[in-house]
Amino acid sequence: MANLTRPLAIGSTVLGVGDVARAQEFWTAALGYVLRDEPDDTWAVLIPRDRSGAQLALMLSETPVQDHPRVHLDLHVGAEQRDEVVRRLVEAGGSVLGKCAEFGSSWTVMADPEGNEFCVLEPRPLYQGTGPIASVVVDCADPRAMVRFWGEAMDWTLHEVTDDHAIMRSAKGVGPYLEFVRTPDAKTVWNRVHLDICPYPGDDLAVEEARLRTLGATDPGIDQSDLHWTVLVDPEGNEFCLLTPR
Repeated sequence: MANLTRPLAIGSTVLGVGDVARAQEFWTAALGYVLRDEPDDTWAVLIPRDRSGAQLALMLSETPVQDHPRVHLDLHVGAEQRDEVVRRLVEAGGSVLGKCAEFGSSWTVMADPEGNEFCVLEPRPLYQGTGPIASVVVDCADPRAMVRFWGEAMDWTLHEVTDDHAIMRSAKGVGPYLEFVRTPDAKTVWNRVHLDICPYPGDDLAVEEARLRTLGATDPGIDQSDLHWTVLVDPEGNEFCLLTPR
């Protein structure tokens, strides 16, 4: 289906936490990010020291923490040794949940002090130049259907797709990836991690919302009367926020 206007851009990755100050301390240490604005008790926005490469901002938002994470972050260690990175993150308040290996790759599964799971990857050529956040990973039932929706929704391009896995990246070829991984688990609770997306300056917010609904986005069934943005869900029920152009 043809886009009615330019595809949307990702503004930030949002991580739901119970204690913003504690999460801020951990994630600034984990990523080497800095505060963008003076935070309050309910939110904080962390950005890379060097914004070159279109690295995503990370917003920490006070949210009731729920179990069964369906979206998580993959961190790329870059030039550091993975064991050293894991040790540093444990010292910062993280915990190791286990180690995994599959298809010639390995990674360490960790959790931040709030219990948000993330993975620390061994160095991989694919993720060179992404910055510390290698990818945002989404569990799903149908990777092909997910990239059809998100490929139309955003200005990101498809790099690889199979029945079990799909991967996208900014059309500029910079920053982290967005990955969809086939899993039998059904979505049951609000995601701890979600994307904020926004139209480009000069584009029409109402037109973009209508376009997303045409592509398959729907309402999450919550009261949005006090919000200054619009919360939608993708075809598999994953929440995302549509912000005003900026």
